[in-house]
Amino acid sequence: MSNTKLIIEERAANIGNFLVGRLLPFRQKRMVGPFIFIDHMGPVNLTENDNLDVAMHPHIGISTLTFLFEGAIVHRDSIGTEIEITPGAVNWMTAGKGVVHTERTPERLRNSTKKLHGLQIWGALPLSEEQCQPSFAHVSADEIPSWEDDGVKFKLIAGKAFGKESPVPVYSPLFFIEITSKETKTVNIGEYLFGESALYVLEGSITNDGHTYGTKQLLVAKDSTLCSFEITANSTVFIFGGEPFNEERLIEWNFVASNKELIEQAKEDWKNNKFPSVPNETERIPLPEQRRYGG
Repeated sequence: MSNTKLIIEERAANIGNFLVGRLLPFRQKRMVGPFIFIDHMGPVNLTENDNLDVAMHPHIGISTLTFLFEGAIVHRDSIGTEIEITPGAVNWMTAGKGVVHTERTPERLRNSTKKLHGLQIWGALPLSEEQCQPSFAHVSADEIPSWEDDGVKFKLIAGKAFGKESPVPVYSPLFFIEITSKETKTVNIGEYLFGESALYVLEGSITNDGHTYGTKQLLVAKDSTLCSFEITANSTVFIFGGEPFNEERLIEWNFVASNKELIEQAKEDWKNNKFPSVPNETERIPLPEQRRYGG
């Protein structure tokens, strides 16, 4: 019997002037472990006149994880961070009670052709950290635990698994794992996982219980401890999940919280310009019309 509980197809959504594939939240599955929002950004080829320019926008109640396959993004935030992220590194921004940031193409690339491809992920914060002070961490590509087993390559991008721990400073038990293989191999990793888990096929395909799943599909497991599949040659997949929270999380626009009052306050604060600003930035993304994904 298949261990696949739910298959979520990637859905198109707009972010700035780019089309991204939205995976979570989904009507039938709001969260996987603490993960509440996942966007697949690109791949896109950009001309000399095309640049990523996401103006100031706020967050509460989450940590955001940016992981690129191609291209570069300059992150600036209201804490005072300014850093360029390149492929294989991790930007981990914890919003807590409130943070504002921008994402832009670096100046060195703005007048040239370029590519952009990556994942942007939100992990909800546990109740004890929901209103913590905002913070930021950058982890370089060579700091991410990487290893090979029987020709299959693994990266533990965030969290704990396989007896290893990523240096990304997470707030609850979770895992975010990249698996790649140049040959068709059987992958059996259930004993290393816990809580809820899902698998996203970035490139290639996997086979499980006689079913083949290709790109742009997110597979949510019934039981993460039974995670076993065949990865086909030249494929890349991501496994993510962890311990779910006991309390529901609500999400509206860029705000995540355990109660509606926190979200309503954040909306009012953004409308009334009470969030901190990003140094040397003036453009703000206005609060959109109500678009509630949970609650």
